[in-house]
Amino acid sequence: MKWRNRRSSQNIEDRRGYHQPRRAGKKTGGLMAIVITLGAMYFGVDPKLVLGIVDGLSIQAPKLVLGIVDGLSIQAPSAQQTNYRPSEKQQQLGQFVSVVLADTEDTWNALFQQQGLRYQEPKLVMFTDKVRSACGNAEAAMGPFYCSGDHKIYIDLGFYQQLKARHNAPGDFAQAYVIAHEVGHHVQTLLGISTKVRQAQQGISQAQANQLSVRLELQADCFAGLWANHTEKAKQILEQGDIEEALTAASAIGDDRLQKQARGYASPESFTHGTSQQRVKWFKKGFSEGSIQGCNTFS
Repeated sequence: MKWRNRRSSQNIEDRRGYHQPRRAGKKTGGLMAIVITLGAMYFGVDPKLVLGIVDGLSIQAPKLVLGIVDGLSIQAPSAQQTNYRPSEKQQQLGQFVSVVLADTEDTWNALFQQQGLRYQEPKLVMFTDKVRSACGNAEAAMGPFYCSGDHKIYIDLGFYQQLKARHNAPGDFAQAYVIAHEVGHHVQTLLGISTKVRQAQQGISQAQANQLSVRLELQADCFAGLWANHTEKAKQILEQGDIEEALTAASAIGDDRLQKQARGYASPESFTHGTSQQRVKWFKKGFSEGSIQGCNTFS
């Protein structure tokens, strides 16, 4: 992926090397219970519905168990800085993340403008080991996640090493896909899609709720493909093998594959993110069509 010497985002919060003090008292179950329930943890919404874009979604049924986390309003004690000094490699990775986030800003600003809307850019928080968000406490083991309570994406960049070593999904474009997927959850928040999902999840079975969670995650995959489509057209960023890297990452984190790795078998009724095949399919659809309407996973 060609990313050097391009615009960096100003919406980066670098909290790497900050120690988050433990806080006594009542645990906040929202974030931990929801995300850890994923089992596979990786990839890991509010405003009003937007005319023309979401009206076409026909959500019929199938409780959010996801990499998008709804907000609890929590006052966090201040993090304390340690003697952290990023290595050259860590500095470069932080710069890469900033460039990718800038690319998502350019893409979604343009797409929203075409619809007569204003895109509200999310912030991306890089942290080490633990972090406190508006959704509660989070640990690096949970993987990247989006918190709708503060419109921020959270990622411990050590996740990329796990993606490479544990899931055999290396490459800079695989890393970019991770960010684009979480930005996709932010887009769902702005378009009111997540609100509509939550409404549809009321009073249904867990299996049906999981099905709807899968559709939400697959749409975020499709939005990641859409981002790749528009960024390539505008900036010619792709190099040979880049799309294959993203597809490998999408396949590596399918529910079926992760569950089989963890316990030797898969339980489709418990899927919350989609199978490897589904994740690949929807990223490819977003990349080939490049339209918001083409990412309607709810039809």
